[in-house]
Amino acid sequence: MGFNILHLHLHGLFRGHDLELGRDPDTGGQTTYVLELARAMAARPEVERVEVVTRLIRDRRVSSDYARPLEPIGPDAAIRRLPFGPPRYLRKELLWPHLDELADALTEVLVAQPRLPDWIHAHYADAGYVGALLRRRLGIPLVFTGHSLGREKRRRLMLSGLDPRQIEQTYAMARRIDAEELVLAHASMVVTSTSQEREQQYARYGRFRLEQARVIPPGVDARQFRPPLSGEVETAIEQLLQPFLRDPAKPPVLAICRADHRKNIPALVEVFGRSEHLRKNHNLVLVLGCRDDPRELEKQQREVFQQVFEQVDRFDLYGQVAYPKQHRRDQIPAFYRWAAQLGGVFVNPALTEPFGLTLLEAAACGLPIVATDDGGPRDILSRTDSGLLVDVSDLDALQQALEASLASPLLWRRWSENGIEAVSRHFSWNAHVCSYLGEAAAAAAAARHAEVVRHSAAAASSDASVPGTSGPMVVPPRRLAPPQRLLLFDLDVLLASPDDASLVELRRRLEADPRLSVGVFSGRSFKAACQRFAELHLPAPRVTITQAGTDIRFRDLSGPELGWCDPGLGDVEPGGERVAPGLEIADLVLDPLWQQQIGRSWQRQEVVAAMAELEPRLCLQDESEQGPYKVSYVLQEPDQGILPLVRQALRNHALQARPHVFQHWFLDVLPLTASKAEAIRYVALRWKLPLSSILVGASQQGDGELLQGLPLGVVPEDHDPSLESLRGHRRVYFSSKPQAWGLLDGLDHHRFLRR
Repeated sequence: MGFNILHLHLHGLFRGHDLELGRDPDTGGQTTYVLELARAMAARPEVERVEVVTRLIRDRRVSSDYARPLEPIGPDAAIRRLPFGPPRYLRKELLWPHLDELADALTEVLVAQPRLPDWIHAHYADAGYVGALLRRRLGIPLVFTGHSLGREKRRRLMLSGLDPRQIEQTYAMARRIDAEELVLAHASMVVTSTSQEREQQYARYGRFRLEQARVIPPGVDARQFRPPLSGEVETAIEQLLQPFLRDPAKPPVLAICRADHRKNIPALVEVFGRSEHLRKNHNLVLVLGCRDDPRELEKQQREVFQQVFEQVDRFDLYGQVAYPKQHRRDQIPAFYRWAAQLGGVFVNPALTEPFGLTLLEAAACGLPIVATDDGGPRDILSRTDSGLLVDVSDLDALQQALEASLASPLLWRRWSENGIEAVSRHFSWNAHVCSYLGEAAAAAAAARHAEVVRHSAAAASSDASVPGTSGPMVVPPRRLAPPQRLLLFDLDVLLASPDDASLVELRRRLEADPRLSVGVFSGRSFKAACQRFAELHLPAPRVTITQAGTDIRFRDLSGPELGWCDPGLGDVEPGGERVAPGLEIADLVLDPLWQQQIGRSWQRQEVVAAMAELEPRLCLQDESEQGPYKVSYVLQEPDQGILPLVRQALRNHALQARPHVFQHWFLDVLPLTASKAEAIRYVALRWKLPLSSILVGASQQGDGELLQGLPLGVVPEDHDPSLESLRGHRRVYFSSKPQAWGLLDGLDHHRFLRR
C-alpha cells in the first residue's frame, strides 16, 4: 500500500479552487502551499491517499464552499472539513479555545477508519497543537511546519514599536508560543524552508532539537509561473490597473502580499513618495488581496489601507500608485509577467519573512527582486542571485536599493535570467515533493520503530513493579463489556461537603441505570481517594484517575460489582447492601500502559532540582502528596503569574514536563503528556467509548481543561470564578444548584440517565 497522509491546515478560507488570497491575514501563502503540496503528493505513485483537514464554516459572509464536509481536489486527494467552535468564520487568534473540540472529533474519525495515516503534517501552531494531541493519543508520527513562529513575530513586532500588551491582546502570542513548544516536543520531523529559520528562529525554543529539522524549500509550479512569451500581452492586468495609472507603460515596482502590519507596505509607499527618481520614472503597484466593503475588513487590514491612503495623499501619488480591489488567484502569475515585460522589479519589504514564496514566483517569471534581509530571502537570493537584499527598517537603504535595481538594464537582464534558471533547477515542485516524501517517510518509520521497541520493553518487564506502586504491571482484564456511558466527577471538591439527602438521591439515580458507570478523578493519591470515596457510599467506580491524572486504575471486572473498600476501612454498605467480603483496593488494577506512555522522558529528580530555583515562591508538599509522576508544591501566595516562571525554568533545563495550578494555592509538575483531561481521552480510547457518552462534573480552578472538547460537562453553582469563561460553551451546563445537587441537575439537563 502507498502512503496515507493527513495534513492539518485549520485557519483561513481553504478550498480547492479560486483561493481568496489576501482576503484577510489568515488566507495567504500558507494556503497556496498546503493546497499545492497536497495535490503534488497525491500525484506521486508511492502515495495512496492525501487529505487536508480544515474547519467547516457556515457563514453568510463567506462562500458556501466552506460548508462542504468533503471536497475532492484531485485524484486521491480531498479536503475534509470538520466543525469546531461557532459556525461563523473566525480569525485564527480566536480559534484557540475550540481546538480541543477538533482534536477530540478528529480522534474519533481516525479510529473509525480501517487504517490510520502513516503520518500527520501540521501547518502553523494551531494545527501543531491538534497534531500533538493526536500524536500522544494515537501514536501517529507528526511532521510540523511552522510557516511563521511566535517568538520571532513577537520580537519583530516589539522592534516595530508595538506595546507587548497590545501584541498579546491581538495575537494571543503566549498561547501560540506554548503550542509551538508542545508540538516541537512531539514532532518526529520539522520542515523548515531555510537554514536561517532552522538555526536561528527555531533555536529560540527550549524543546527544539536541531536533528529534528529538515530544510526543504517550497516548490513553484512552472506551468503557472513562467517567463513572458514573445509578444504576449496581459490584457486583463492592464484593464485592472488602467483606472489608477496615468502612464501604465512605466516600469512598475510591484508588491504582492496581505494587508498586514508585518508586510510593511506603508513604509514602501513612503519610500516611493520620497524618491523623485522613482516617482518620475516608475509606478507603484500594490496587490494587497481582495476587498469589497472596507468596513468589513479586519481592524489590522483597515489600518494598513488607511496608512497607504494617507501616504498617497501626503506625497500626492495619485495616478502613480495602483491598489486594485479585486483580482483572481489565477491572475497572480500574470502580474509578475506584466511587470517583467515592462522591466520592473518585485519588492518584499516585510519586517520578517519566514520564507517568501512570492520571491520564487517572481524569479520564475523573470522579474528581479528587492527583498528584506531576513529569513527566507537570504537563502533564496543566495541561490538565485536575482536581486538585492536590504534592511527594510532603514528607509534610505530601501530607497537606494529600489533605485539601483532599476538603473541598469544589463544588471536587470542578468538578474532576470539567473532567477528563471535557478528556480527551474532548485525550486521545482517535483524536487520539493521527492525530498519531502523521502525525509518524512524515514522520520515516520523511525518513530514507529521506537514505539515498537518501547512496547516490547514494557512487555518484557511486565512482572516489574511500577515506581511508587505495589504489585506487578497488569493489564486490566476485559471480562465484561465496556460501559455505555460514564459519569466522571471531581472527588476533591465537587462532593467535598456532601449533603446526605443529595447523596442518597444521587446513589438512587445511579443504581437505577445499569448502563451508566461511575468514575472519579482526583489530585490525591490512590489510597487517599479510596478513603474519601468510601465515605460517600456510592456505587463502585469502574475507573479512577488519581495523582492529578498520572494514575489510572480500572475495575477488575472478575470481582464483585457491589462496592469498593479498603481493607483498612472495614466493609462499606452502598445502597443498603453488604459488600461482598474480600473486595479490596486490589480490585482496581493499575494500567501500566498509561504510565509507560506518560513516563517517556520524565526526569523527576531533575524537575525537583529545577523547581528549587523558584524557592521560596513555592515549596514542596508533604511526601504523602507526591507521586512517581507528580511533583507537588504549595505556593506562598495565590499567583497565576508563577506559571510563566515555572515553564521557563523547565525549558531552561530541557525537561519534558508541564506545570498545572489548581485551587489557586497548589502547583503540580507532571510529565508533558499527562493530565486529567488526557487521562479521560485515554480511558475513552481503551473502552472505544465516544466522548459524547462521558459526562464530567468539575468545579475547581485548574479544571477548565476537563470541560473542553467533546465530553459533556456540568459545573455546580458553587464553582470557582475561573470557570466562568466556559459559560456559553454548548456542551457545558452551569447549574444553579451546589455540589451533588448540581451534579444531579446536570444529569437531568444532559438527559444522561435512563428515564
